[in-house]
Amino acid sequence: MSLRTGANALVLHDDRCFAPDPAVRRIARDLYGETRGLPIVSPHGHVDPRLLAENTPFSDPASLIVTPDHYITRMLHSQGIPLEALGIPRRDGAAVEADPRKVWQLFAAHVDLFLGTPTGYWLDHELHDVFGIRVRLTADTALHVYDAIAERLRSPEFLPRAVFERFNIAVLATTDAATDSLEHHRAIRASGWEGRVIPTFRPDVLLQIASPSWRDAILALAAADGKPLTSIGDFVTALAVRRTFFRNMGATATDHGVVEPVTETLPAEEIERIFQRGLAGAATAADQRRFQAHVLMEMARMSIDDGLGMQLHAGALRDHDTQVFEQFGADRGGDIPVAVEFTRNLRPLLNAFGHDPRFTLVLFTLDESAYSRELAPLAGLYSAVRLGAPWWFHDSMQGMARYRAQTTESAGFWNSAGFTDDTRAFCSIPARHDLARRMDANFLGGLVARHVLSRHAAGGVARALAYDLAMKTYKLAPTSRTS
Repeated sequence: MSLRTGANALVLHDDRCFAPDPAVRRIARDLYGETRGLPIVSPHGHVDPRLLAENTPFSDPASLIVTPDHYITRMLHSQGIPLEALGIPRRDGAAVEADPRKVWQLFAAHVDLFLGTPTGYWLDHELHDVFGIRVRLTADTALHVYDAIAERLRSPEFLPRAVFERFNIAVLATTDAATDSLEHHRAIRASGWEGRVIPTFRPDVLLQIASPSWRDAILALAAADGKPLTSIGDFVTALAVRRTFFRNMGATATDHGVVEPVTETLPAEEIERIFQRGLAGAATAADQRRFQAHVLMEMARMSIDDGLGMQLHAGALRDHDTQVFEQFGADRGGDIPVAVEFTRNLRPLLNAFGHDPRFTLVLFTLDESAYSRELAPLAGLYSAVRLGAPWWFHDSMQGMARYRAQTTESAGFWNSAGFTDDTRAFCSIPARHDLARRMDANFLGGLVARHVLSRHAAGGVARALAYDLAMKTYKLAPTSRTS
């Protein structure tokens, strides 16, 4: 039997993710048809800008699809597969699997782990629509699929910039440390290529004053600023200078990852004492909580001054698996959701800045219970607040459905920020946006079928959710590529 027939065939149904109700499905299909071709706006993600600066061929299918995607490596590791066997580099430099064909074969042998997950959906879309694969990935077809992808990766049409253009990406924002030189962004600009790739200012490590690595981060900030940082005033000024640098390089937003979104303005003497304890290596966890709360207030104030929108990702306990962190470092899929309180924690910040027309605060959470209880009511009250898209564990078919069901009645559609794919896996970007557009079309189709929305109104909302709201929230001025 041919690899492309029968059970081996990889076929994507045109109506995937739509409701089985024929009335809803028909409307959803039409709405999706109006948004599927819109340019992709990716205002928050983790693609390495080096990829687009150097524009060299992708090395192999495993390092492109498997190794950088912690959705994939996390699931495989949960079934006892060592990260070393997936080619994930160790911090101590010990040997890991270096043969990408073996990594791919191992991945393919366990691909059924992703059935029913968003990763499985994205993978099928990526194989079918990006690489033209028409056979399902299994242990038996693994090397056939690998070779087919590898052959495509050697062609000019699969150079990173060509893929960027084929994906119809209007804007791609990376996430960059506050002390980053942005050399790759500089290289992209200097190349004359018209693809729009912008940085995002992320100062997280500089807020972790109790961390052993904080002093190194402060030294890096001082080096970037060109002067020593001996007081909290020096620190805040240096952050403002770095923000200006990022803004001049095209940034339109900052990003802050916190476990809990505490905000508070501390008396000058107290915040100075905490800063000095940090410089002495004596800051405590309690100091860090208050330091972070104070600096978030400073970040909001700076946003009003420089126009950078503020993103706040709360509810992720980072690097929960200490062994994985110690052996492989951060961002290896070890984040776990925790319960979060927003209403009281954000009250100081929102009372100070929540109605300032110059301020935008985009709120993300891994605590879904906060959607209807806190986030939607906050967005429905404060003009500065926008609801971030379902994130990390919830950027899935069911997660997106729950998000719309729990937020729309309190916040409406216009207080959301559009979709963000939040991905390191470059070739999964169109799959993630496709899923979001399908799920929003399906939700709107249900409202039209119930005669809650007119078909005309639903069309306008579908476009806004797919494109307009992200452009507006992140202050992304249209260009010739964003039409």
